[in-house]
Amino acid sequence: MGGPRLLLRILHISSAQAFGGGERYLADLANSLAARGHDVFAVVRPDSPLISELTGLPAQNLLHLPLRNALDAKSAGLLASIVGKQKIQLIHAHMARDYPLAAYALRRNPDAQLVVTRHVLFPLNRLHRFTLARVARVVAVSEAVGRQLRMQKIVPRDRVTVVHNGIDIARFEIAMREFNREQFCRRWDVPEKSTMVGSVGSLNPLKGHEDFLQAAARVADAFPSAYFIVAGVDVTAGQINRSNLERLVRQLRLEARVRFIGKMDDVAPLFCAMDIFVSASHSESFGLAIAEAMTTGTPVVATKTEGAKEIIRDGETGLLVRVRDVGALAEAMGALLGDEERRLRIGQSAREDVGLRFSLDRMVDATEQIYQESLANWR
Repeated sequence: MGGPRLLLRILHISSAQAFGGGERYLADLANSLAARGHDVFAVVRPDSPLISELTGLPAQNLLHLPLRNALDAKSAGLLASIVGKQKIQLIHAHMARDYPLAAYALRRNPDAQLVVTRHVLFPLNRLHRFTLARVARVVAVSEAVGRQLRMQKIVPRDRVTVVHNGIDIARFEIAMREFNREQFCRRWDVPEKSTMVGSVGSLNPLKGHEDFLQAAARVADAFPSAYFIVAGVDVTAGQINRSNLERLVRQLRLEARVRFIGKMDDVAPLFCAMDIFVSASHSESFGLAIAEAMTTGTPVVATKTEGAKEIIRDGETGLLVRVRDVGALAEAMGALLGDEERRLRIGQSAREDVGLRFSLDRMVDATEQIYQESLANWR
């Protein structure tokens, strides 16, 4: 890193209302930075799902603001005051709608520096060219996100750095040691000798849960011991997406074989329970759930999203199929359901690969270096 590691005063900001991969990234990063001795603060909404996850931060460092939207002038002013009062050196924003608030706080506190993470593949608005004019670095969670950012030219190319999401491998190893399959099966009314095939992700159409269920219907008769799990939260008013999926299950006559699991405080036991994990997403910037499943040695069938292609080596650490191709998805699921030896072999290779390429320590090391370079280059 070109010199001794400096302990920093860092402020994370996120207006997230639901917990997903981006929020897991923030929580793991903030907790790890605090454990390394940095003075870490976080500004979140009063009802944020991050509050219960930021366990490594002192209570007084967890601050609440409305963060209603990108034009929330009151929150912007209060955020700027927090940065000044706490002598924050690095402001780290994680959602595009928070970038303008962070940029305003930066203008009011010119000695601080701004780093933002881009978690998704959706293009940034052209207005972000002005919002991010003084950004020290934009962190892309995958090569695909990095390519898009460079193509958009919102910020200079040399300010875009790819840092893959990191997995807290130790947390999953503990979960694997403590996992009790009998208790899990009893809780969700699944036969203990069943083969569990599951999908994890927010219940929105982009996650491809409908494709997963359609594929499940195609393999269910051939594999009577297979049960199918859909885990995730529907944040729509009236639970519209979940209702649509439940209706599809009835149409497919899979009521006896499908289990809907809503919010889980810890998804690690769920991955431990699964014999196969399926990601049928139509778009993934990285695919944190894929990497988490691989960490437990669970073989993965995934659609060829940009994120999945960066994580999985097809045929070695998982199986990749075309996006929206229900037939190919069913064929891959059936191939693994019918071959336990292959499942175990792929799962073991996947677990070893994740440990080498996607550890949390690697992600935190890279982020620390970005912080240090940002402060050095802008002085």
